[in-house]
Amino acid sequence: MPKMKTHRGAAKRFKKTGTGKLKRSHAYTSHMFRNKSQKQKRKLRKSAIVHSGDFKRIRQMLTYKKK
Repeated sequence: MPKMKTHRGAAKRFKKTGTGKLKRSHAYTSHMFRNKSQKQKRKLRKSAIVHSGDFKRIRQMLTYKKK
């Protein structure tokens, strides 16, 4: 059985926290900012934790990801 490879697209999008959770960034942050309220833009800046329903699937893609 060959080694599993880390999914490079996922490796660029997710980071592990100190407690082992996965951190992600928000979508809708690249353009069309005049249509978004200041409150929405401010909240989109912050990172979010990956939902528990997606955690197992994403963790499998990040087999050897350290940090």
